[in-house]
Amino acid sequence: MNPKHRPFCCSVKGHVKMLRLDIINSLVAAMFMIIISVLALIPETTTFTVLGGVFGLLVVVFCLADAALIYRKLLFNPSGPYQKKAIHDEI
Repeated sequence: MNPKHRPFCCSVKGHVKMLRLDIINSLVAAMFMIIISVLALIPETTTFTVLGGVFGLLVVVFCLADAALIYRKLLFNPSGPYQKKAIHDEI
């Protein structure tokens, strides 16, 4: 008997891989924003440039927090709120 075919994005492994990609995406975005923010703060030409650099650094903090929270979710609860058991496991 073949198991029911499920699309990859609806499987548990698919969700875990998408969350891992989200962690990588958050870290890449944080590195990009650090570079942009530091470059914006170097010349200190106008108030708005400095304000943009400071907000960019704030975005870096939020990106790192996002990556940390997703990593924590994957570490402690990788498959969701419950795990489905096969019928033969319950017997």
